[in-house]
Amino acid sequence: MRIGLEQPERCRASKRGREEGSRKFSSDGEKIIRDQALFPAQMKKKILIVVGPTASGKSDLAVSLARKFNGEIISADSRQVYRGLDIGTGKITGQEMRGIRHHLLDVANPKNRFSAGEYRILARRAIDEIFSREKTPMICGGTGFYINAALDDDPFPDVPPNEDLRKRMAKKSCSQLLLILKKLDQKRAKAISKSDSERKNARRIIRAIEIAAVSKSKGYPWINDGSVLPAKTSGKRSMTPLLCGKYSTVFIGIKPSRDELRKRIHARLVNRIDAGMVDEARCLHARGLSWKRMEELGLEYRYLARYLQEKISNEELVEKLDTEIWHYAKRQMVWWKRNKKIKWFDPADKKKATEWVRSFLVNKKALTSRKS
Repeated sequence: MRIGLEQPERCRASKRGREEGSRKFSSDGEKIIRDQALFPAQMKKKILIVVGPTASGKSDLAVSLARKFNGEIISADSRQVYRGLDIGTGKITGQEMRGIRHHLLDVANPKNRFSAGEYRILARRAIDEIFSREKTPMICGGTGFYINAALDDDPFPDVPPNEDLRKRMAKKSCSQLLLILKKLDQKRAKAISKSDSERKNARRIIRAIEIAAVSKSKGYPWINDGSVLPAKTSGKRSMTPLLCGKYSTVFIGIKPSRDELRKRIHARLVNRIDAGMVDEARCLHARGLSWKRMEELGLEYRYLARYLQEKISNEELVEKLDTEIWHYAKRQMVWWKRNKKIKWFDPADKKKATEWVRSFLVNKKALTSRKS
């Protein structure tokens, strides 16, 4: 496969294109949104969440639903929050937005870490803003933890960085770090060990050790996957507004067959390479994003960094990305299997999915909806 190199203009113009795309409405789009605005009172206080594995087509489905039901989309992707990480993350373009306003794209500097706590604050703010315009918030993305952060009211552990611990842990291998974490929080260590990318990410393991050490010393029990603490033992509560009981939410999922998803992942990878994914990574590094930070950002940027440092070949880059993205998609599906309230559809069943969503948004009593 020939790797495209010359796409520097994309590096500069991608955000502008998304902003223009979210503002411009086609005449058809204006008609659809005007028609659905007849039902603002019935659609208030309801949030739609669109999920699915990478390359499944969830962004396209979310845009179609937003056009049909007077919606705005809140992205739930842990890397698409970063400016400049466009082709590598498969970030939606202005043209693909088809006039629908999108939130929480390009809100952070990739040189700095963006936390789920920060995402929660911005997502809740976006939800309130969308409701104030009498529109329907539609959360769409593949980062399940971000979606949980936006909808759930469990506070995050109030554990500041421990620089001394970080310096000591930095000298250890990922295997050694996992053994330390296992002594502090066996459940969290097991969860990290199951993920190929996570168990190779020393920064995340060290942060898990940092939180686990403080939590254990204070007797804080973990809940769910060890990501948050119960309110009564956390010490501090986030100042973000509570969602519990305020809105009805419904989850809709798009799930291609296993073979179809593999084909989609490969085709999407080829398209992104042809679109200049390698040159995007080169642009990012030239603007000061370190190789180390690109490794931390994971998946595409990890292997792009290695390729640009000539640590792997062109063929190895494509092969490793194809495999790792597939593994990532499988991990996403494992995450979503825990949520029994998701109504799954095949990508070809867009009409059925639309009618099912209509029953939730328009009817006073939503089918299989839940209270957040």
